[in-house]
Amino acid sequence: MVKVDLITGFLGSGKTTFIKKYAAWLMSQGQNIGILENDFGAVNVDMMLLHDLEGENCELEMVSGGCDADCHRRRFKTKLIAMGMCGYDRVLIEPSGIFDVDEFFDALYEEPLDKWYQIGNVITILDARLEEKLQPQAEYILASEAADAGCIVLSKSQEASEEEISGTVKHLNCALESVKCKRRFTENEILNKNWEKFTDEDFQKIFNSGYVMEDFEKQCFDEKEGFQSLYFMELKISETQLEKAAHQILDDPECGDVFRIKGFVKLEENAAAVTENEKMNSGSAQKVSADNNWLELNATRKEFSLRPISAGQEVVIVIGENMNEARIREYLGTANIK
Repeated sequence: MVKVDLITGFLGSGKTTFIKKYAAWLMSQGQNIGILENDFGAVNVDMMLLHDLEGENCELEMVSGGCDADCHRRRFKTKLIAMGMCGYDRVLIEPSGIFDVDEFFDALYEEPLDKWYQIGNVITILDARLEEKLQPQAEYILASEAADAGCIVLSKSQEASEEEISGTVKHLNCALESVKCKRRFTENEILNKNWEKFTDEDFQKIFNSGYVMEDFEKQCFDEKEGFQSLYFMELKISETQLEKAAHQILDDPECGDVFRIKGFVKLEENAAAVTENEKMNSGSAQKVSADNNWLELNATRKEFSLRPISAGQEVVIVIGENMNEARIREYLGTANIK
């Protein structure tokens, strides 16, 4: 049977970056793998970031969009049925950051998937500098993603203080308590290490971590009142303008509770030219070579990255709760674009 690893984690925790490292290690061990990007949104940006993994021992698949949650679940199951015939040793699934882990277990226990697949690991990526306060739905998602994890891996721990890491672990345990889950984590149980320094032993520990079937109180939320994703296509904006707009959207309460902004913009000679003076005055701007005429944006309140990349898709996605689309459009300069 094909082993399936679920790599989950809250919005912006670093799931895609972890998958790139974990998948590369699996292939170095002779594994033939498939990666399934499973995102309820209309456009899957993270898929673009994994293309350099594709090759003889790694294939990428995607489930994206759907008119409603039920339609999306059907597409997810259909895609797994097709992948079950491809001869993989292991399949890695990266869901969206607002995924209910129970749906993963439910799908793999259904026919015919239960005859082809076996759950390998549930790996939860946790930002070492987790926000101190989250909305109720976000707290629930955080708890549900960690409750069944065989391994929790801290991301960006080298950038966090000991106090921040302790606070993150305490926050996680409080979220578990809020859903009446008996499980608790200590700092020693969580893999806390700079990912650039991962050893073969670290990856082996993750590879053999398994999962836990833990009980917790299931909560239901009205999808219309929960997380939103706003999509802005084909933005004509300079690097400096994009950086400024992203910070403004994250900092302005009138935009709503924005968790993350991600996506790509294309640098065109006329539409997105940036002068040398702009580059010198931009805190995170980087020199763009002729081969890197795209910019990849990844921003949260605690982390900002705007870097050159060789290929992308012209879309910026703003993710959050109770968002004011009109206000966000003003910052991005798209007020007249419908």
